[in-house]
Amino acid sequence: MTLLLTTLAGALGCVVRYVAEFLVRRHHPTRRPWATVGANALGCGLAGWITYRLTSSLDANLHTILLTGFCGGLTTFSSAFAIPALLAKEHHWGYSATIVITTPLLCGAFFALGAALGH
Repeated sequence: MTLLLTTLAGALGCVVRYVAEFLVRRHHPTRRPWATVGANALGCGLAGWITYRLTSSLDANLHTILLTGFCGGLTTFSSAFAIPALLAKEHHWGYSATIVITTPLLCGAFFALGAALGH
């Protein structure tokens, strides 16, 4: 059941991001991804709020549905900060910092590799 609800929450997050992008481009035609930046910021804020405000009071399945499902569907980057935040909350500062620093570097490197392989 958790898998189904996480999938549905992810779909809902994707729809919210799509509608935001549609509305922004409808009123401000641009190729710049302002709605995506906004969705990422909103989703990361929501993920942070869930992580620090609700983690102790939420059922683990509901946490997965909200964080992995909705926030994951809404954003393209929420989990990249939610996981290190959980590690920091548990005083695993080194692991947290390593993930925050290496994730954008690793993703950038793999993007460049994929782009190079695609040419």
